[in-house]
Amino acid sequence: MVVGIALLGSPRPGLAQGHDHHAAPDSASHHHHAMSGMSMDHAPEGMQGHHGHEVHMAMTGMYGPYPMTREASGTSWQPDAASHRGIHVMRGPWMALLHGWADLVYDHQGGRRGDEKVFSDNMLMGMAQRPLGLGTLGLRAMLSAEPATIGKSGYPLLLQSGETANGRTPLIDRQHPHDLFMELAGTYSIANGDRSFFIYAGLPGEPALGPPAFMHRFSGMALPEAPITHHWLDSSHITFGVVTAGLVADRVKIEASAFRGREPDQDRYDIESPELDSHSFRLSFNPTPAWALQVSHGRLRSPEQLEPEVDTDRTTASAIYSGEWNGAHWETTVAWGRNRNRPGLMLDGFAAEAAAEVRDSHTLFARVERVEKDELFPAGDPLAGRVFDVGKISAGYRFDFWHGPHLVTGAGALGSIIEVPEAARAAYGDHPLAAMVFLHAGLR
Repeated sequence: MVVGIALLGSPRPGLAQGHDHHAAPDSASHHHHAMSGMSMDHAPEGMQGHHGHEVHMAMTGMYGPYPMTREASGTSWQPDAASHRGIHVMRGPWMALLHGWADLVYDHQGGRRGDEKVFSDNMLMGMAQRPLGLGTLGLRAMLSAEPATIGKSGYPLLLQSGETANGRTPLIDRQHPHDLFMELAGTYSIANGDRSFFIYAGLPGEPALGPPAFMHRFSGMALPEAPITHHWLDSSHITFGVVTAGLVADRVKIEASAFRGREPDQDRYDIESPELDSHSFRLSFNPTPAWALQVSHGRLRSPEQLEPEVDTDRTTASAIYSGEWNGAHWETTVAWGRNRNRPGLMLDGFAAEAAAEVRDSHTLFARVERVEKDELFPAGDPLAGRVFDVGKISAGYRFDFWHGPHLVTGAGALGSIIEVPEAARAAYGDHPLAAMVFLHAGLR
């Protein structure tokens, strides 16, 4: 806290001087009074832009005096030039954003361990902020109907592992649903020039660990499935109890979190008891409006319900790039994560994904992953506990055939090739294939 106040007390040139055309006001109060009463539909000419992108770029973030497009899930950063979807309104001193989407998916996973299911993955998120005292107060809420639309047993997803459906056996080759309450958090930030100090607290919330969660980064949100590297990179995005403090100096952010290390249990409708038994640190750097870089490290106490005696040290690094080319917006994420289990093994995971939106209606997306897993076979199996270096390549396309004032609907398909080593092919097959077809609806 003392360091934060000292940092804020030293004046620096405004943010506008170093960020091309993405200017930020000198204070949160000035920003809110200047934009009070304006919605995205009634913004001045030249500020609406593609999905309100320019009007978002004119707004300051919840945690500091920079474009709000920089902010992603929890307190994580994405590029300033990232696509920022949602319905944006101003009411008096409040600035609010509502974002959400839902997919209706037919899922077919091939091979000997495959299965099929119809389900819906979905999310609704609301954010609001206003000036209060010397700084800015922020509120965040995120909900999901997946406990009902997917169910406790999750959906088939070859090579996925982590969490449980019944509190007794692990989920293997299935992706668990998200909790009803994904985030209920409050923030407060104090800014001076291009610097700020912020506090974030959530029950649940997301600690300062890893890149933005996959359903919040543009490169990953179009895919109707979770990455198999989820528990190496961003599985802590739903944490029942988290407090984060951070410092921002222009394009650099350093932050630390205390949080509950245990992942959510099989009761997806409740709010679990908060604990602050784990910690993490993250350094973020946006060298230009097109780039977002981060490195982070955390000590998670007993993250897996079925292995309460095992702690995990998680280290991650990622880079996100956002660009425009010939009328298309595209973003790419490259990320690496390492889980060092204590006691246990050190396992690495790597993911690269990209998505491109062309002329508002065509979205292309792909993901490549490689990860070391020791949870693909249950206790009692001769291969239980053995490490397998597995891989997956996925690619797909979505066509958005209807655009309303704030809603878009479309249809798409995704195909995947699964790669497992020779020792696991008796269980999975030589090169199992998977496919999903889906209908999509999203707020814009």
